[in-house]
Amino acid sequence: MLVALIRPVSRSIARCELTYAPRSPIDASLASQQHDLYASALRDLGVEVARLPRLDDAPDAVFVEDCAVVLDEIAILGRTSVASRSGEHLTVAAALRAHRPLVEIRLPGTLEGGDILRCGRTLYAGRSTRTNDAGIEQLQRLAVPHGYEVIPVDFSGCLHLKSACTTLPSEAVLVNPEWVDPAVFDDARNVCRVPPGEPRAANVLAVGETVLLPAGHPSTSSLLMQRGYTVRDVDMSELAKAEGGLTCSSIVFTA
Repeated sequence: MLVALIRPVSRSIARCELTYAPRSPIDASLASQQHDLYASALRDLGVEVARLPRLDDAPDAVFVEDCAVVLDEIAILGRTSVASRSGEHLTVAAALRAHRPLVEIRLPGTLEGGDILRCGRTLYAGRSTRTNDAGIEQLQRLAVPHGYEVIPVDFSGCLHLKSACTTLPSEAVLVNPEWVDPAVFDDARNVCRVPPGEPRAANVLAVGETVLLPAGHPSTSSLLMQRGYTVRDVDMSELAKAEGGLTCSSIVFTA
């Protein structure tokens, strides 16, 4: 059974941290409506959705994925470098404790789940303003004993690695080549490049054989359907103003 941990949109989301996106007004009510439809899309695909408490004093708390990396054997609690996000992991840890043994990244290491792309037993770890080499080294020490390979990845132009690339069904990878070099992914993987002009389409969420795609990317939608995927558009435009996307708005794992 697939479980998705999600957290309601904070009323203070307009005060979110921004690294690459220019600040623009965010309608918290509309963001909440879009987030509810996102949760409904997950339920429609058979995912059990579990809601965490809303944290109105933590503007970015809806982006729950950054708090943890859930593997088959353990759940690794991340370590943020952003002061306003420092307490978000507590309720995530409480929810995950029922499903996995917990371990954690410790300072001086920092690591956010949005920088960790899992393809089978390989973990691609993005170096970013949120995830440093010390955090990646700790990830290696925690994951390698369970049979995972950790590959550090450099990228640019976006906040998290999974803004630039995400997995598709059958361990294919959807990549924005402007932000991350497709050559990072070895020849054994089926790499699909987003069409020019749709850079933010690389952040998709695959659930079974269905690909949830941010609305407004018709060329990418057509490309994925041509490759045989079932595509469902999800409008997350208000959360995109906070540098959020489909993957970072949930933690999906097998219970």
